Amino acid sequence: MKNFYSFLFLIIFAIIEIQGLTSCANIVPPNGGPRDSLAPVLIKAVPIDSALHFNANKITLTFNEYVQLDQQLQQSIITSPNPVQAPFVQSKLQTVTVRLKDSLQPNTTYSINFGKAIKDVNEGNPYKNFTYVFSTGNSIANGELSGKVQLAETGISDSTLIVILHKDLNDSAIKKERPYYYANLDSSGKFSFHYLAKGKYNVYVLSNDYTKKYDDSTKTFAFLNEPVTIDDNISAPLLMYAYNQYPLNKSGGAAGPINNPPAVPQKKRPVDTTKAIKITTNLQRGEQDLLSNLLINISNPVKTFDSSRISFTDTNFHSITNYKIVEDTSATKFTFQYPWKEEQYFKLIIQKDAFTDSSGKTLAKNDTINFRTASESAYGSIRLRFTNLPLDKNPVLQLLQNNTIVDSVALTTTEFYRKLYKPGDYNLRILYDDDKNMNWTPGNFDLKKQPEIVVSIPRKLTIKQNWDNEVNVNL
Repeated sequence: MKNFYSFLFLIIFAIIEIQGLTSCANIVPPNGGPRDSLAPVLIKAVPIDSALHFNANKITLTFNEYVQLDQQLQQSIITSPNPVQAPFVQSKLQTVTVRLKDSLQPNTTYSINFGKAIKDVNEGNPYKNFTYVFSTGNSIANGELSGKVQLAETGISDSTLIVILHKDLNDSAIKKERPYYYANLDSSGKFSFHYLAKGKYNVYVLSNDYTKKYDDSTKTFAFLNEPVTIDDNISAPLLMYAYNQYPLNKSGGAAGPINNPPAVPQKKRPVDTTKAIKITTNLQRGEQDLLSNLLINISNPVKTFDSSRISFTDTNFHSITNYKIVEDTSATKFTFQYPWKEEQYFKLIIQKDAFTDSSGKTLAKNDTINFRTASESAYGSIRLRFTNLPLDKNPVLQLLQNNTIVDSVALTTTEFYRKLYKPGDYNLRILYDDDKNMNWTPGNFDLKKQPEIVVSIPRKLTIKQNWDNEVNVNL
């Protein structure tokens, strides 16, 4: 009997232990697990997608999981044709509801492109480029148009722009009317239209602002000279070049019409209370660049400049005469021009009264600037060989650093060579210079004049010091 009770006790103890272990296991959450990377899936649409004879004012989209609308991307939802009042779109649990505010046109195909605005709640995975389509007639329009937009001045893309289609073929429509259709650009500048009604359309490019009209010449703009025809045939992709006819000036106003801002008052130059004019130069550690001019900067605007009070000599004070000094319009910068050669030593002697400002101030004393020129070994040579370069388009090679053009060279052959060039990294572009003025020229919509085109070269040019840098460029 004793053994029986001992055995029973062991069984009861084992049961208690198993229950305790089971209880502990239930409260410990599992670690890790794969991340949800799947986008929501549409499982039902009321009315159905691609419905004909559509006459509802509400659309309900149901997904396989909880979804939400990205508030920052909700403005990217595009309804075509473009309504006077945009639909009201909201999400709740697994549904997205669209309430139409405009009266629908008869026999018209409508599309609502949600872009990336719909995403799941947990991981934010977007349901990319979902488009809901319906028609108030008995068929779905199937017209298509695609293409690419580049900035004419730089050859790069700007995804903040939109492409606009107008059924009204008068030039005034882009300045006065809402677009009939419009589409966003992707990161590479490409666009596409679907479900277009047949007909002719003028095509434009604008910034995606509230008006979507060309009502300000500071806006980025592009146009085609002729309308496109949408029919059963798929049109060849378009290539459009956007420009600013009157870019913003430094004060933020427009540099010319359509809308001229009021003149911005110039800030008064602070009064100089010192007793003398001061000068600085662009010399680097007493060394003059072989490829640029010597710049003399004056602290005060100069009223009187007496070039006879400046002497340019070698180290033995032998005079050098084949130089030129050019004053800029601000009267504070003087450019000293001379054909520099490597490793030569000079003295620039400036007498105190060489520069005089409007109050009669001069330098405090005579000043002697000692400097030498750089060595050719501090530079690299550059040789660029171009293939597929159309010389009949007046190509101009542009070299840039930090998005600033540092050199422009008209190309008359398919090879460019310089014995000396500053080492560094450069971006390359080709300007097709129609008016041969060495500068990019914008377009003019009123004159139907397209902008000059710049082609950006993807590869970066690295010039090494004391090195023959040779590069083949295929356009």
